Amino acid sequence: MKMISAQQIQSVLDWEGVLQALHEAHLGSRPMGDSYFIGDADYGLFSRGVILPGAGAGIKLASIYPSNAKSTPPLPTEHAAFMVIDQTTKAIAAVLNGPAITSIKTAADSVLAARRLSREDSEVLLVLGAGPVARSLIDAYLHIRPSIRQVLLWNRSPEKLQEARIDLQRRGLATTIVLDLNEAVARADIISSATSSSAPLILGRHVQPGTHIDLVGGFRPDMQDADNMLLGKARIFVDDRQSAAVAGDILIPLEAGAISEAQIEGDLFDLCQLMAFERGAEEITVYKNAGGAHLDLIVSLFVIRRLDELKLD
Repeated sequence: MKMISAQQIQSVLDWEGVLQALHEAHLGSRPMGDSYFIGDADYGLFSRGVILPGAGAGIKLASIYPSNAKSTPPLPTEHAAFMVIDQTTKAIAAVLNGPAITSIKTAADSVLAARRLSREDSEVLLVLGAGPVARSLIDAYLHIRPSIRQVLLWNRSPEKLQEARIDLQRRGLATTIVLDLNEAVARADIISSATSSSAPLILGRHVQPGTHIDLVGGFRPDMQDADNMLLGKARIFVDDRQSAAVAGDILIPLEAGAISEAQIEGDLFDLCQLMAFERGAEEITVYKNAGGAHLDLIVSLFVIRRLDELKLD
């Protein structure tokens, strides 16, 4: 059984390789999976398991403690591991650092969909959040949309964004830490939100026609990054219907009658298998990235294969 660290995972990170692996997997059979959450907003245990025909199986276990962010110095809010089960022997083949896999697969999930759902001429990217996932989202969006010329960063604690701002400016990107979120929403072509908010941050009245909104953060029923008005006027897609059905960004507007299940046009399998996708220049698109263990499994198998090829394990 291999133990694979965050450093090993980062050493073989290749956005195009990861995106290709995810795309190819979504051309095949759909996974069998389930998840559970024990706890509340203060502390929780979260797990997702999957069997993916032709690939193997896997399970994620995460211990989530938001108060760690208030420690001095700050500690990780999530400790997690992902276990890969061999397709042939059904033995435990590897255990990978969970947060490292999560940051990569979450961003890749979002931008694989955004290649279809966002405008190719998008120039302004707004990212909400300051954690590792938010940083990965920035890098992944810059990979798929070289048209991006300006990055806007927002977080409740703006001082946590200074390192990211400096890094992006060194790369030649106009980067601003914004304090007025509504004004930034109105300027953005792509909005990606990776927070754990239980109150909507992205308000539909400020979102301009043609914008793509990527809702990443919330996985519990009480989490909601965007308000019901926005969902009600958007074309809606999700990565995994089962996971999205219990995430507040979808569940809350459904229960309020702001949207119907029929308005959810498809999932990531549908998007990958479409021969073509037409997007009106004025249409608003929303993608709910609720996650799924099959995504962790695909990225983990990609990492294991790359390490084997480079003999870095």
